[in-house]
Amino acid sequence: MSHLQCLTMATALILLQALSLVSCSILSRADRITRLPGQPRVGFQQYSGYVTIDDKKQRALFYYLAEAETKPISKPLVLWLNGGPGCSSLGVGAFSENGPFRPKGSVLVRNLHSWNQEANMLYLETPVGVGFSYATESSSYEGVNDKITAKDNLVFLQKWFLKFPQYLNRSLFITGESYAGHYVPQLAQLMIQYNKKHNLFNLKGIAIGNPVMEFATDFNSRAEYFWSHGLISDPTYKMFTSYCNYSRYVSEYYRGSVSSMCTKVMSQVSIETSRFVDKYDVTLDVCIPSVLSQSKVVNPRPQQVGETVDVCVEDETVNYLNRRDVQKALHARLVGTRKWAVCSNVLDYEVLDVEVPTINIVGSLVKAGVPVLVYSGDQDSVIPLTGSRTLVKRLAEELGLRTTVPYRVWFAGQQVGGWTQVYGNTLAFATVRGAAHEVPFSQPARALVLFKAFLGGRPLPEEF
Repeated sequence: MSHLQCLTMATALILLQALSLVSCSILSRADRITRLPGQPRVGFQQYSGYVTIDDKKQRALFYYLAEAETKPISKPLVLWLNGGPGCSSLGVGAFSENGPFRPKGSVLVRNLHSWNQEANMLYLETPVGVGFSYATESSSYEGVNDKITAKDNLVFLQKWFLKFPQYLNRSLFITGESYAGHYVPQLAQLMIQYNKKHNLFNLKGIAIGNPVMEFATDFNSRAEYFWSHGLISDPTYKMFTSYCNYSRYVSEYYRGSVSSMCTKVMSQVSIETSRFVDKYDVTLDVCIPSVLSQSKVVNPRPQQVGETVDVCVEDETVNYLNRRDVQKALHARLVGTRKWAVCSNVLDYEVLDVEVPTINIVGSLVKAGVPVLVYSGDQDSVIPLTGSRTLVKRLAEELGLRTTVPYRVWFAGQQVGGWTQVYGNTLAFATVRGAAHEVPFSQPARALVLFKAFLGGRPLPEEF
Protein backbone atom coordinates (compact mmCIF):
# COMPACT_ATOMS: atom_id res chain seq x y z
CA MET A 1 0.00 0.00 0.00
CA SER A 2 1.48 3.36 -1.05
CA HIS A 3 1.81 6.40 1.19
CA LEU A 4 -0.87 8.17 -0.86
CA GLN A 5 -3.25 5.25 -0.44
CA CYS A 6 -2.65 5.32 3.32
CA LEU A 7 -3.49 9.01 3.45
CA THR A 8 -6.59 8.46 1.34
CA MET A 9 -7.76 5.65 3.58
CA ALA A 10 -7.02 7.62 6.75
CA THR A 11 -8.98 10.62 5.39
CA ALA A 12 -11.88 8.37 4.40
CA LEU A 13 -11.92 6.80 7.85
CA ILE A 14 -12.04 10.21 9.54
CA LEU A 15 -14.94 11.30 7.35
CA LEU A 16 -16.81 8.08 7.92
CA GLN A 17 -16.19 8.32 11.63
CA ALA A 18 -17.97 11.67 11.65
CA LEU A 19 -20.87 10.25 9.68
CA SER A 20 -21.15 7.30 12.06
CA LEU A 21 -22.09 9.66 14.89
CA VAL A 22 -25.40 10.09 13.10
CA SER A 23 -25.95 6.60 11.74
CA CYS A 24 -24.21 3.30 11.09
CA SER A 25 -22.32 2.99 7.84
CA ILE A 26 -24.44 2.31 4.79
CA LEU A 27 -21.71 -0.10 3.73
CA SER A 28 -22.45 -2.43 6.65
CA ARG A 29 -26.20 -2.68 6.04
CA ALA A 30 -25.81 -5.16 3.21
CA ASP A 31 -23.86 -7.44 5.56
CA ARG A 32 -26.48 -7.51 8.28
CA ILE A 33 -27.77 -11.01 9.04
CA THR A 34 -31.54 -11.02 9.29
CA ARG A 35 -31.60 -14.41 10.98
CA LEU A 36 -29.56 -17.58 10.65
CA PRO A 37 -31.50 -20.76 9.83
CA GLY A 38 -32.63 -22.50 13.02
CA GLN A 39 -31.47 -19.60 15.16
CA PRO A 40 -33.26 -18.76 18.42
CA ARG A 41 -34.43 -15.17 18.81
CA VAL A 42 -31.80 -12.81 20.18
CA GLY A 43 -31.58 -9.11 20.91
CA PHE A 44 -28.19 -8.42 19.36
CA GLN A 45 -27.18 -7.73 15.76
CA GLN A 46 -25.06 -9.98 13.55
CA TYR A 47 -23.16 -9.17 10.39
CA SER A 48 -21.09 -11.21 7.96
CA GLY A 49 -19.61 -10.82 4.53
CA TYR A 50 -16.46 -9.98 2.64
CA VAL A 51 -13.72 -7.40 2.70
CA THR A 52 -11.69 -7.31 -0.51
CA ILE A 53 -8.04 -6.88 0.43
CA ASP A 54 -6.66 -7.00 -3.11
CA ASP A 55 -8.84 -5.67 -5.93
CA LYS A 56 -6.39 -6.65 -8.66
CA LYS A 57 -6.15 -10.31 -7.68
CA GLN A 58 -9.66 -10.41 -6.22
CA ARG A 59 -8.60 -11.69 -2.82
CA ALA A 60 -11.29 -11.37 -0.16
CA LEU A 61 -11.49 -12.28 3.53
CA PHE A 62 -14.72 -13.42 5.16
CA TYR A 63 -15.78 -12.15 8.57
CA TYR A 64 -18.57 -12.71 11.08
CA LEU A 65 -19.49 -10.09 13.68
CA ALA A 66 -21.66 -10.88 16.70
CA GLU A 67 -22.33 -7.62 18.50
CA ALA A 68 -22.51 -7.57 22.27
CA GLU A 69 -25.70 -8.93 23.81
CA THR A 70 -26.29 -5.71 25.74
CA LYS A 71 -25.10 -2.13 25.25
CA PRO A 72 -22.87 -2.91 22.25
CA ILE A 73 -21.96 0.76 21.82
CA SER A 74 -20.18 0.74 25.19
CA LYS A 75 -18.44 -2.62 24.76
CA PRO A 76 -14.99 -3.19 23.21
CA LEU A 77 -14.30 -4.82 19.85
CA VAL A 78 -12.49 -8.17 20.02
CA LEU A 79 -10.93 -9.81 16.97
CA TRP A 80 -10.65 -13.62 17.22
CA LEU A 81 -8.23 -15.65 15.09
CA ASN A 82 -7.93 -19.44 15.00
CA GLY A 83 -4.74 -21.19 14.08
CA GLY A 84 -3.73 -24.03 11.80
CA PRO A 85 -2.33 -22.30 9.87
CA GLY A 86 -5.36 -22.55 7.65
CA CYS A 87 -8.25 -23.27 10.02
CA SER A 88 -11.50 -21.37 10.31
CA SER A 89 -12.28 -18.78 12.95
CA LEU A 90 -15.93 -19.04 11.92
CA GLY A 91 -16.26 -22.80 12.24
CA VAL A 92 -13.95 -23.32 15.21
CA GLY A 93 -14.06 -20.03 17.12
CA ALA A 94 -17.57 -18.77 16.47
CA PHE A 95 -19.55 -22.00 16.14
CA SER A 96 -17.59 -24.34 18.40
CA GLU A 97 -15.90 -22.20 21.05
CA ASN A 98 -16.91 -18.73 22.18
CA GLY A 99 -19.55 -17.53 19.70
CA PRO A 100 -23.23 -17.01 20.55
CA PHE A 101 -24.49 -20.24 18.92
CA ARG A 102 -23.58 -23.87 18.41
CA PRO A 103 -25.13 -26.08 15.72
CA LYS A 104 -27.21 -28.99 16.97
CA GLY A 105 -28.87 -30.98 14.24
CA SER A 106 -30.80 -28.63 12.00
CA VAL A 107 -30.93 -25.77 14.50
CA LEU A 108 -28.67 -23.49 16.51
CA VAL A 109 -28.63 -23.45 20.30
CA ARG A 110 -27.43 -20.64 22.51
CA ASN A 111 -23.95 -20.77 24.00
CA LEU A 112 -24.58 -19.71 27.60
CA HIS A 113 -20.94 -18.65 27.94
CA SER A 114 -20.56 -16.71 24.71
CA TRP A 115 -17.92 -14.01 24.74
CA ASN A 116 -20.33 -11.54 23.15
CA GLN A 117 -21.77 -11.15 26.63
CA GLU A 118 -18.72 -8.95 27.27
CA ALA A 119 -17.66 -7.67 23.85
CA ASN A 120 -18.46 -7.23 20.19
CA MET A 121 -16.89 -10.36 18.70
CA LEU A 122 -15.32 -10.23 15.24
CA TYR A 123 -14.24 -13.57 13.70
CA LEU A 124 -11.97 -13.55 10.65
CA GLU A 125 -11.37 -16.47 8.29
CA THR A 126 -7.73 -15.92 7.44
CA PRO A 127 -5.59 -16.27 5.36
CA VAL A 128 -7.23 -16.24 1.93
CA GLY A 129 -8.27 -19.81 1.09
CA VAL A 130 -9.60 -20.56 4.57
CA GLY A 131 -13.32 -21.24 4.98
CA PHE A 132 -15.35 -18.82 2.89
CA SER A 133 -12.38 -16.50 2.23
CA TYR A 134 -11.24 -16.77 -1.37
CA ALA A 135 -9.19 -15.60 -4.30
CA THR A 136 -10.25 -15.91 -7.93
CA GLU A 137 -6.74 -17.08 -8.88
CA SER A 138 -5.56 -20.34 -7.30
CA SER A 139 -1.98 -19.03 -7.37
CA SER A 140 -2.97 -16.76 -4.46
CA TYR A 141 -3.14 -19.87 -2.25
CA GLU A 142 0.50 -20.76 -2.94
CA GLY A 143 3.47 -19.58 -0.92
CA VAL A 144 1.34 -17.92 1.75
CA ASN A 145 3.32 -17.16 4.89
CA ASP A 146 3.20 -15.27 8.18
CA LYS A 147 4.31 -12.00 6.62
CA ILE A 148 1.61 -12.09 3.95
CA THR A 149 -1.04 -13.11 6.48
CA ALA A 150 -0.17 -10.29 8.88
CA LYS A 151 -0.27 -7.68 6.12
CA ASP A 152 -3.57 -9.02 4.78
CA ASN A 153 -5.08 -8.95 8.27
CA LEU A 154 -3.97 -5.35 8.71
CA VAL A 155 -5.54 -4.33 5.40
CA PHE A 156 -8.70 -6.21 6.38
CA LEU A 157 -9.05 -4.17 9.58
CA GLN A 158 -8.38 -0.90 7.80
CA LYS A 159 -11.09 -1.62 5.24
CA TRP A 160 -13.45 -3.20 7.77
CA PHE A 161 -13.52 0.10 9.65
CA LEU A 162 -14.77 1.71 6.44
CA LYS A 163 -17.83 -0.51 6.77
CA PHE A 164 -18.11 -0.07 10.53
CA PRO A 165 -16.78 3.41 11.38
CA GLN A 166 -18.71 3.37 14.67
CA TYR A 167 -15.98 1.05 15.96
CA LEU A 168 -13.07 3.33 15.05
CA ASN A 169 -12.28 4.70 18.50
CA ARG A 170 -13.47 1.61 20.34
CA SER A 171 -11.08 -0.30 22.57
CA LEU A 172 -9.70 -3.12 20.41
CA PHE A 173 -8.36 -6.46 21.64
CA ILE A 174 -6.90 -9.28 19.55
CA THR A 175 -7.34 -12.86 20.72
CA GLY A 176 -6.70 -16.33 19.34
CA GLU A 177 -5.16 -19.71 19.96
CA SER A 178 -2.63 -22.26 18.74
CA TYR A 179 -0.87 -20.97 15.59
CA ALA A 180 -2.49 -17.61 16.34
CA GLY A 181 0.54 -17.35 18.63
CA HIS A 182 2.07 -16.19 15.34
CA TYR A 183 -0.92 -14.39 13.81
CA VAL A 184 -1.88 -12.24 16.82
CA PRO A 185 1.52 -10.76 17.83
CA GLN A 186 2.51 -10.18 14.21
CA LEU A 187 -0.70 -8.30 13.47
CA ALA A 188 -0.42 -6.28 16.68
CA GLN A 189 3.14 -5.32 15.76
CA LEU A 190 2.02 -4.01 12.35
CA MET A 191 -0.82 -2.07 13.98
CA ILE A 192 1.61 -0.33 16.33
CA GLN A 193 3.89 0.52 13.42
CA TYR A 194 0.94 1.84 11.39
CA ASN A 195 -0.21 3.96 14.33
CA LYS A 196 3.07 5.89 14.31
CA LYS A 197 1.89 7.70 11.18
CA HIS A 198 -1.86 7.14 11.26
CA ASN A 199 -3.38 6.83 14.71
CA LEU A 200 -6.07 4.37 13.66
CA PHE A 201 -6.05 1.39 16.04
CA ASN A 202 -6.98 1.75 19.70
CA LEU A 203 -5.19 -1.47 20.65
CA LYS A 204 -5.72 -2.31 24.31
CA GLY A 205 -4.30 -5.82 24.60
CA ILE A 206 -3.79 -9.30 23.18
CA ALA A 207 -4.63 -12.72 24.59
CA ILE A 208 -3.36 -15.99 23.12
CA GLY A 209 -4.32 -19.48 24.23
CA ASN A 210 -2.00 -22.52 24.05
CA PRO A 211 0.05 -20.53 21.55
CA VAL A 212 3.07 -21.43 19.45
CA MET A 213 5.57 -18.72 20.38
CA GLU A 214 8.95 -20.44 20.31
CA PHE A 215 9.27 -23.63 18.30
CA ALA A 216 11.78 -25.65 20.34
CA THR A 217 10.51 -24.73 23.82
CA ASP A 218 6.84 -25.24 22.95
CA PHE A 219 7.28 -28.49 21.06
CA ASN A 220 9.88 -30.10 23.29
CA SER A 221 7.79 -29.60 26.41
CA ARG A 222 5.58 -32.33 25.00
CA ALA A 223 7.92 -35.13 26.15
CA GLU A 224 7.79 -34.09 29.80
CA TYR A 225 4.04 -33.63 29.56
CA PHE A 226 3.54 -37.13 28.14
CA TRP A 227 5.80 -38.64 30.81
CA SER A 228 4.32 -36.72 33.74
CA HIS A 229 0.81 -37.76 32.73
CA GLY A 230 1.75 -41.41 32.38
CA LEU A 231 1.39 -41.55 28.61
CA ILE A 232 4.92 -42.82 27.92
CA SER A 233 7.41 -45.04 29.74
CA ASP A 234 10.71 -44.03 31.33
CA PRO A 235 12.82 -45.52 28.49
CA THR A 236 10.69 -43.80 25.84
CA TYR A 237 10.92 -40.49 27.71
CA LYS A 238 14.69 -40.83 27.65
CA MET A 239 14.67 -41.51 23.89
CA PHE A 240 12.24 -38.62 23.34
CA THR A 241 14.57 -36.18 25.09
CA SER A 242 17.95 -37.60 24.06
CA TYR A 243 17.82 -39.09 20.57
CA CYS A 244 15.00 -37.29 18.80
CA ASN A 245 12.97 -34.56 20.46
CA TYR A 246 9.72 -33.35 18.96
CA SER A 247 11.07 -30.14 17.41
CA ARG A 248 13.66 -32.17 15.51
CA TYR A 249 11.00 -34.58 14.27
CA VAL A 250 8.70 -31.79 13.05
CA SER A 251 11.62 -30.00 11.40
CA GLU A 252 12.64 -33.17 9.58
CA TYR A 253 9.04 -34.03 8.70
CA TYR A 254 8.38 -30.73 6.97
CA ARG A 255 11.65 -30.95 5.11
CA GLY A 256 10.69 -34.40 3.86
CA SER A 257 13.64 -36.19 5.40
CA VAL A 258 12.69 -37.93 8.65
CA SER A 259 15.72 -39.80 9.99
CA SER A 260 15.55 -43.48 10.93
CA MET A 261 16.18 -42.52 14.56
CA CYS A 262 13.26 -40.09 14.66
CA THR A 263 11.06 -42.63 12.90
CA LYS A 264 11.91 -45.19 15.57
CA VAL A 265 11.35 -42.80 18.48
CA MET A 266 8.06 -41.40 17.14
CA SER A 267 6.80 -44.88 16.41
CA GLN A 268 7.37 -45.91 20.02
CA VAL A 269 5.82 -42.68 21.32
CA SER A 270 2.76 -43.28 19.15
CA ILE A 271 2.38 -46.87 20.32
CA GLU A 272 2.53 -45.90 23.99
CA THR A 273 0.39 -42.78 23.86
CA SER A 274 -2.16 -44.73 21.77
CA ARG A 275 -4.28 -43.45 18.94
CA PHE A 276 -7.27 -43.69 21.30
CA VAL A 277 -6.06 -40.74 23.38
CA ASP A 278 -6.66 -37.29 21.93
CA LYS A 279 -3.49 -35.25 22.18
CA TYR A 280 -5.50 -32.02 22.39
CA ASP A 281 -7.18 -33.26 25.59
CA VAL A 282 -5.37 -36.19 27.20
CA THR A 283 -8.06 -36.82 29.82
CA LEU A 284 -11.08 -36.97 27.54
CA ASP A 285 -12.47 -40.49 27.22
CA VAL A 286 -14.77 -39.85 24.27
CA CYS A 287 -14.04 -39.14 20.63
CA ILE A 288 -13.61 -35.55 19.49
CA PRO A 289 -14.99 -34.30 16.19
CA SER A 290 -12.54 -33.20 13.54
CA VAL A 291 -13.37 -29.55 14.22
CA LEU A 292 -11.13 -29.71 17.28
CA SER A 293 -8.06 -30.97 15.45
CA GLN A 294 -7.35 -27.54 14.07
CA SER A 295 -3.61 -27.66 13.61
CA LYS A 296 -1.67 -29.31 10.85
CA VAL A 297 1.64 -27.70 11.71
CA VAL A 298 1.89 -28.15 15.48
CA ASN A 299 0.66 -31.74 15.42
CA PRO A 300 1.50 -33.39 12.08
CA ARG A 301 -0.04 -36.83 11.86
CA PRO A 302 0.51 -38.46 8.47
CA GLN A 303 -2.07 -41.13 7.72
CA GLN A 304 -1.10 -44.66 6.86
CA VAL A 305 -2.23 -46.12 3.55
CA GLY A 306 -5.84 -47.21 3.84
CA GLU A 307 -6.36 -45.44 7.18
CA THR A 308 -9.56 -43.51 7.59
CA VAL A 309 -10.32 -40.76 10.07
CA ASP A 310 -13.05 -41.72 12.50
CA VAL A 311 -14.45 -38.49 13.89
CA CYS A 312 -16.83 -40.56 16.03
CA VAL A 313 -19.66 -38.05 16.01
CA GLU A 314 -21.35 -36.06 13.29
CA ASP A 315 -19.54 -32.84 12.67
CA GLU A 316 -22.41 -30.46 13.28
CA THR A 317 -20.53 -27.36 12.23
CA VAL A 318 -19.41 -28.72 8.85
CA ASN A 319 -22.92 -29.86 8.05
CA TYR A 320 -24.45 -26.56 9.09
CA LEU A 321 -22.05 -24.31 7.20
CA ASN A 322 -22.40 -26.39 4.04
CA ARG A 323 -26.14 -25.78 3.89
CA ARG A 324 -27.19 -23.49 1.03
CA ASP A 325 -29.68 -21.59 3.17
CA VAL A 326 -27.01 -20.97 5.81
CA GLN A 327 -24.51 -19.70 3.26
CA LYS A 328 -27.16 -17.39 1.81
CA ALA A 329 -27.98 -16.01 5.25
CA LEU A 330 -24.26 -15.42 5.89
CA HIS A 331 -23.79 -13.72 2.50
CA ALA A 332 -21.10 -16.35 1.87
CA ARG A 333 -20.10 -18.17 -1.26
CA LEU A 334 -17.74 -20.95 -2.23
CA VAL A 335 -15.11 -20.02 -4.80
CA GLY A 336 -12.76 -22.65 -6.21
CA THR A 337 -14.08 -25.35 -3.89
CA ARG A 338 -17.33 -27.26 -3.60
CA LYS A 339 -17.39 -27.61 0.17
CA TRP A 340 -16.68 -25.47 3.22
CA ALA A 341 -14.04 -27.13 5.40
CA VAL A 342 -12.83 -26.54 8.95
CA CYS A 343 -9.22 -26.43 7.75
CA SER A 344 -8.33 -25.42 4.21
CA ASN A 345 -7.69 -28.03 1.55
CA VAL A 346 -6.41 -25.49 -0.98
CA LEU A 347 -4.02 -23.36 1.07
CA ASP A 348 -0.29 -24.02 0.62
CA TYR A 349 1.18 -22.37 3.71
CA GLU A 350 4.89 -21.98 4.43
CA VAL A 351 4.93 -24.45 7.30
CA LEU A 352 8.56 -23.73 8.21
CA ASP A 353 7.41 -20.33 9.49
CA VAL A 354 6.51 -22.24 12.64
CA GLU A 355 10.23 -22.26 13.45
CA VAL A 356 10.40 -18.45 13.50
CA PRO A 357 9.91 -17.32 17.12
CA THR A 358 7.27 -14.74 18.00
CA ILE A 359 8.08 -14.48 21.71
CA ASN A 360 10.40 -11.58 20.84
CA ILE A 361 7.46 -9.80 19.17
CA VAL A 362 5.40 -10.42 22.31
CA GLY A 363 8.23 -8.76 24.23
CA SER A 364 8.16 -5.72 21.95
CA LEU A 365 4.42 -5.38 22.55
CA VAL A 366 4.91 -5.50 26.32
CA LYS A 367 7.61 -2.84 26.06
CA ALA A 368 5.21 -0.72 23.99
CA GLY A 369 2.73 -0.90 26.86
CA VAL A 370 0.31 -3.38 25.28
CA PRO A 371 -1.08 -5.81 27.91
CA VAL A 372 -0.44 -9.46 27.02
CA LEU A 373 -2.17 -12.53 28.44
CA VAL A 374 -0.88 -16.01 27.66
CA TYR A 375 -3.25 -18.73 28.84
CA SER A 376 -3.08 -22.51 28.67
CA GLY A 377 -5.59 -25.31 28.91
CA ASP A 378 -3.79 -27.72 31.23
CA GLN A 379 -4.98 -30.91 29.50
CA ASP A 380 -3.37 -30.05 26.16
CA SER A 381 -0.26 -32.00 25.22
CA VAL A 382 0.10 -30.38 21.79
CA ILE A 383 1.27 -27.01 23.13
CA PRO A 384 1.66 -27.81 26.85
CA LEU A 385 1.37 -25.22 29.59
CA THR A 386 4.93 -25.96 30.75
CA GLY A 387 6.44 -24.55 27.58
CA SER A 388 4.27 -21.43 27.63
CA ARG A 389 4.95 -20.80 31.32
CA THR A 390 8.70 -21.15 30.73
CA LEU A 391 8.62 -18.65 27.86
CA VAL A 392 6.56 -16.07 29.76
CA LYS A 393 8.80 -16.30 32.83
CA ARG A 394 11.93 -15.99 30.69
CA LEU A 395 10.46 -12.97 28.89
CA ALA A 396 9.60 -11.28 32.18
CA GLU A 397 13.18 -11.75 33.38
CA GLU A 398 14.60 -10.37 30.12
CA LEU A 399 12.36 -7.31 30.39
CA GLY A 400 13.15 -6.82 34.08
CA LEU A 401 9.53 -7.14 35.14
CA ARG A 402 8.87 -7.90 38.78
CA THR A 403 6.10 -10.23 39.90
CA THR A 404 3.02 -8.22 40.84
CA VAL A 405 0.68 -11.18 41.38
CA PRO A 406 2.53 -14.22 42.80
CA TYR A 407 1.71 -17.64 41.39
CA ARG A 408 -1.67 -18.55 42.87
CA VAL A 409 -5.03 -20.17 42.17
CA TRP A 410 -7.90 -18.28 40.63
CA PHE A 411 -11.59 -19.10 40.92
CA ALA A 412 -14.55 -19.50 38.61
CA GLY A 413 -17.71 -19.91 40.64
CA GLN A 414 -16.87 -21.98 43.70
CA GLN A 415 -14.18 -24.03 42.00
CA VAL A 416 -10.52 -23.45 41.21
CA GLY A 417 -10.42 -22.19 37.63
CA GLY A 418 -6.66 -22.53 37.29
CA TRP A 419 -3.43 -20.82 38.31
CA THR A 420 -2.01 -17.43 37.39
CA GLN A 421 1.00 -15.16 37.71
CA VAL A 422 1.36 -11.52 36.64
CA TYR A 423 4.56 -9.62 35.83
CA GLY A 424 4.53 -5.84 35.97
CA ASN A 425 1.32 -4.31 34.66
CA THR A 426 1.38 -5.78 31.16
CA LEU A 427 2.36 -9.48 31.13
CA ALA A 428 0.24 -12.28 32.59
CA PHE A 429 0.15 -16.07 32.46
CA ALA A 430 -2.78 -18.26 33.41
CA THR A 431 -3.75 -21.89 33.23
CA VAL A 432 -7.32 -23.04 32.81
CA ARG A 433 -8.01 -26.13 34.88
CA GLY A 434 -9.48 -29.05 32.98
CA ALA A 435 -9.27 -27.24 29.64
CA ALA A 436 -8.02 -28.67 26.38
CA HIS A 437 -6.24 -27.02 23.44
CA GLU A 438 -9.44 -25.10 22.66
CA VAL A 439 -10.10 -23.56 26.07
CA PRO A 440 -13.50 -21.92 25.38
CA PHE A 441 -14.84 -25.21 23.99
CA SER A 442 -13.70 -27.46 26.82
CA GLN A 443 -14.17 -25.08 29.77
CA PRO A 444 -16.59 -22.39 28.56
CA ALA A 445 -17.55 -21.00 31.99
CA ARG A 446 -13.96 -20.69 33.15
CA ALA A 447 -12.91 -19.22 29.80
CA LEU A 448 -15.55 -16.52 30.15
CA VAL A 449 -14.28 -15.57 33.62
CA LEU A 450 -10.75 -15.36 32.18
CA PHE A 451 -11.94 -13.27 29.23
CA LYS A 452 -13.89 -10.83 31.42
CA ALA A 453 -10.90 -10.23 33.70
CA PHE A 454 -8.64 -9.73 30.67
CA LEU A 455 -10.91 -7.10 29.13
CA GLY A 456 -11.22 -5.28 32.45
CA GLY A 457 -7.47 -5.28 33.05
CA ARG A 458 -8.02 -7.02 36.38
CA PRO A 459 -6.24 -9.96 38.02
CA LEU A 460 -8.20 -13.20 37.96
CA PRO A 461 -10.51 -13.72 40.98
CA GLU A 462 -8.65 -15.02 44.03
CA GLU A 463 -11.77 -15.99 45.94
CA PHE A 464 -15.25 -17.24 45.14
